[in-house]
Amino acid sequence: MDAADLDYRARMLSGCIPPPLVSRLLELGHGKEVKFQAGRGEWFCAREWARLLGYQGRQAQALDVLAPYVATGWWPAARTQAELLESWGRAAEAITLSRPYAAFGGNPLEFLARLLARQEGGDEAVTLLSAGIEDWVLATALVDITEGMGRDEDIAALLAARIPAGHRCDSPWCCSGLDPDTAIGLLATVRERQGRIDEAIALLHTRNITSVNNHDQLADLLARHERLEELRAYAASDDHGHASQRLAEVLEEHGDIEGAIAVYRQTDDSPVHHHHSAVQLAQLLTRHGRRDEAIEVMRTLAESPGGTQDWIIDTLCTLYADHGRAQEGLAYLDALKARHDGEEEWEFFRPRLHLMAACGWLDEAIEQAQAHPQGDTWYAAWTISDLLAGVGRTEEAVTVLEPYTPANSQELARHLIDLGRVEDAISLLQRQ
Repeated sequence: MDAADLDYRARMLSGCIPPPLVSRLLELGHGKEVKFQAGRGEWFCAREWARLLGYQGRQAQALDVLAPYVATGWWPAARTQAELLESWGRAAEAITLSRPYAAFGGNPLEFLARLLARQEGGDEAVTLLSAGIEDWVLATALVDITEGMGRDEDIAALLAARIPAGHRCDSPWCCSGLDPDTAIGLLATVRERQGRIDEAIALLHTRNITSVNNHDQLADLLARHERLEELRAYAASDDHGHASQRLAEVLEEHGDIEGAIAVYRQTDDSPVHHHHSAVQLAQLLTRHGRRDEAIEVMRTLAESPGGTQDWIIDTLCTLYADHGRAQEGLAYLDALKARHDGEEEWEFFRPRLHLMAACGWLDEAIEQAQAHPQGDTWYAAWTISDLLAGVGRTEEAVTVLEPYTPANSQELARHLIDLGRVEDAISLLQRQ
């Protein structure tokens, strides 16, 4: 085995059996095949087989499965072994295994530090992470592991030193390592757990980039501490809409459904904000059994300027289908098609197929799909095969997909596995 090859295949999910299909093989009772492939360089098979052996108490055999992979020096294999060792109560061995990798910093160092902290080696973990605080991953781990250790002021001082006066990043790529905005967020976390809520809030108001991964730390903090008026004021000034979403969630949690609805209706002039708020409103209404209102919200959105987007139409049609109104959804698509001179791009045609299937017209849907101008594409084949497999016509799903490999190899392999054609599925995946 070669570490570079293992890493490439694992990252790209190319030329290998991917995790969902390994799980499917085990679910369907093909454990012997997973074991066999684990010995032939299939990393995801080896990982799951080792975990299964460990769960069964066969620890030595689990380590034997991983040994060839760990011997390559590839960190993910070593990490998996270390995780298993810790779960078996053999943390000292896990620490010994991880140390050489941690010497290079990055994720292995983060792993070792968190492992040490869980095993009463907190002081060493703090020392290791403090030395690498310029790495935001290590800085985040440092803040996490020091909760309750009485080291908050020391950590706060380290973070404050990383917040230069007069400079704020204007993009996530401005500063390498621990950028000022991330340092501010981490320092605010420390202040919050110290009970210095006002300081944490003031810090977060100084950020330039306020939302990361669709979350706003300030909005979450205000929600946790029931400072709803401040959250409402912040939501009114938030360009991303994430503070408004958090406010609506809190109001819903408190049983104020009308208040949550009002928040989503109070959108600004940003089309993106408006569109996402409408979808969130429809989801809220659906959760509370107000399905007709949810459909009306999405239909109004679809008819608004810029609302004719595939994801919006798809959401609307899904609501129609889920609530027994599939024929109304088809009538809406007919009207939309007429407004476009009888043309219907695949992204708008695709929801038509699901609506037709919901009406019991699957064969007609497939016939129309195959006659569509884009009906001979790999993505059309994927949609058609899913419809067929969904009603148990898996053999037909395979026939549809076979001409479109390797684009649909994983989808085809899943159907082959479901049909018991395991060797064919694995051969297909390994020659990608």
